[in-house]
Amino acid sequence: MQEIPRAPEDGRQSETAAQVSRGVRRLLRAHGLASVTEMPLPSGRRADIVALAPDGQIVIVEIKSSMADFRADLKWPEYRHHCDRLYFAIPVEVSEDAMPDDAGLIVADAFGAAFVRTAPDHRLAGATRRSMLLRFGHFAADRLHRLRDAGLQD
Repeated sequence: MQEIPRAPEDGRQSETAAQVSRGVRRLLRAHGLASVTEMPLPSGRRADIVALAPDGQIVIVEIKSSMADFRADLKWPEYRHHCDRLYFAIPVEVSEDAMPDDAGLIVADAFGAAFVRTAPDHRLAGATRRSMLLRFGHFAADRLHRLRDAGLQD
């Protein structure tokens, strides 16, 4: 059987953030969502995790590996313009009480995760949903292509 190549680590995340990402993606997959990491958004920002539910709902998960990481980041409210639900994902060491009440909350480690608080539903406008669905599909397909074709250049 041919071994499937794995995507290289992107190198921007701390080890803690990478572990939280792994656990969150396992949780999302267990709930039927497909996800990608480090996806560029139309605003120019890059979302830690973007997930697509079977019904077309778009979820963004912003990973905060520490309180310092949370305090230094003022861009997360912009993510709401690109998803139906916004979650924060944190390791168990980070205080749940410090995370904003107007977003969902996931606690995770490298092996799994749990929903602590469900994100409020902020349904996207049809044109925005279509744009994000196309962006998600194109990004995921391109990532798979690059993974399989090591000689592919930008």
